[in-house]
Amino acid sequence: MSTGKKPVKLFGTDGVRGVANVFPMTAEVAMQLGRALAHLVRNGGHRHRIVIGKDTRLSGYMLEQALAAGIMSMGVDVELVGPLPTPAIANITTSMRADAGAVISASHNPYQDNGIKFFWRDGFKLPDETEAKIEALISDGSAMDELRPTATMIGNAKRLEDAGGRYIVFLKNTFPRELTLEGLTLVADCANGAAYRVVPEVLEELGATVIKMGVEPDGKNINHECGATHPQGMAKAVLEHKAHLGIAVDGDADRLIVVDEKGEVVDGDAIMAICASELVRRNELKKKTLVTTVMSNVGLERAVQKLGVEVVRTKVGDRYVVEEMRKNGYNFGGEQSGHLIFLDQSTTGDGTLAALQVLAVMCRAGKPMSELKKIFEPVPQTLLNVEVKSRRELSELPTVLAAIKAVEGKLGNEGRVLVRFSGTEAKARVLIEGPNAQNNQVWAEEIGDALKRALAV
Repeated sequence: MSTGKKPVKLFGTDGVRGVANVFPMTAEVAMQLGRALAHLVRNGGHRHRIVIGKDTRLSGYMLEQALAAGIMSMGVDVELVGPLPTPAIANITTSMRADAGAVISASHNPYQDNGIKFFWRDGFKLPDETEAKIEALISDGSAMDELRPTATMIGNAKRLEDAGGRYIVFLKNTFPRELTLEGLTLVADCANGAAYRVVPEVLEELGATVIKMGVEPDGKNINHECGATHPQGMAKAVLEHKAHLGIAVDGDADRLIVVDEKGEVVDGDAIMAICASELVRRNELKKKTLVTTVMSNVGLERAVQKLGVEVVRTKVGDRYVVEEMRKNGYNFGGEQSGHLIFLDQSTTGDGTLAALQVLAVMCRAGKPMSELKKIFEPVPQTLLNVEVKSRRELSELPTVLAAIKAVEGKLGNEGRVLVRFSGTEAKARVLIEGPNAQNNQVWAEEIGDALKRALAV
C-alpha cells in the first residue's frame, strides 16, 4: 500500500546523472533503480532479461554491480556486455529480445560523474511517465518488497562476450554495400570512452586507413581534452596526416562532431543540413521534415527550407526529438550537439552510424566535407554556460527576465534569445543568436551576470 510519499526526482533529460558516489549516483540508488526497472518488466511467466552496458569510467564497476544486484533480487536475469556505446545497448536489447536495457554513463561529462539511463524492449528510451513510475516505486518500495524471490527464482548474470561483434556487424550493414572507404584516411577520436574499439574497427573493416585517438581509456581520461566536446586535437591530427575527415564521438558515442580536411569543425547543425539534402535527393526524407531542438541555428532552417524541407523544433534532449519523430512519422532529426537520429536504422542517437551516413554522402558526391558544408551558413551564435547552485523558474526571476527583454529589444527581428537550465549539469545555458558575434557575447554575459545575481552564485 502507498505511504503517500512524494516521489523523489531522480531523472533529468537523459536519465539519472551526477557525481559518482554522491546522491543520486550511489550504489544504493543504483540498486533501487535496478529493482524498480525489474519490477516493471515482469509481466508474464517467462524468464525476463535486462542488458547492462557501460562506458569506461572508474565508477562504472561499482554501479554496474549494484544495478545488476537490484535487478537479480527481483528474479530477473542480467546480460553484462561491458564497455559499449549507448546506441549499442539499444540495438542489442532489441536484437536479443531482452525486456529492457540499461546504460551506465554520463555521456560527455568528466569522469567524476556517472549516470544511468534505460531503454525499453523496443530500443527506445523510457518516456517521462515510465520514469515517473520508477521514481514512485523507489519512494514507496512496498510493491517491490512484496516480491523477494528465493532459491532458483533469484536472477542470474552472465557476460555476453560477442556483443561488440554483433554491434559492429549491424553498423557495417548500415553503410551502402556499393560503397567503400578504401582510399580514405580518417582520424577517429573515441574520447577514451565506450567506442574506443568499435569506431576504429568499423572504419577499418570498411576499408579506411584510420588514425586512432582517444583509444586508451584508464577510467579517468574519458572526455578529457578529447572527443566530440574537445575536437581541437583531432583537427590538428587531420592536418598533420592530411586526412580526408576527422570523426569524434563523446564518452558514450551517441553524438558525432566532424572536422573537414582543412581542420575546421563541422557541428551537428551542418551535418543535419548535409544529410537532409542527401535524403531529399534520394526521396527518403519522410514528409520532407527535419526534427531538431530549440538550440539549433536558424541557419539550419534557412538551408533546408531551400530544399522544401520543413523544420520542427522540440525542447532540448535527443529523446524529445525521437518522441516527435515517432509521434508524427518522421525519420530524421537531431541536435546541434551532434545527436543525430536516423530512425530507419536506429532507435536513438548513434555517433558511429551517423559518421557512416556522412561518409556515404561524401563517397556518393565525390566531394570533400569543406565543399559539402557550404550548404549551411550559420548565423553567429553565442552559447554561454553559467554555473548555478539552484534552479528556479525564469518567471520567478524578474531581473533575469528584464535582462532577456532588453537584449531581445536590441536584436529585434534579426535574432533570438534562449535561456534554459541544463537537465544534466548544474548550469544555465544562455544562447544568443544575432548578426554580430561580438554583440552576442556581450549580451550573453549581461544575462549571465543577471542569473548569477538572481541565484546568488
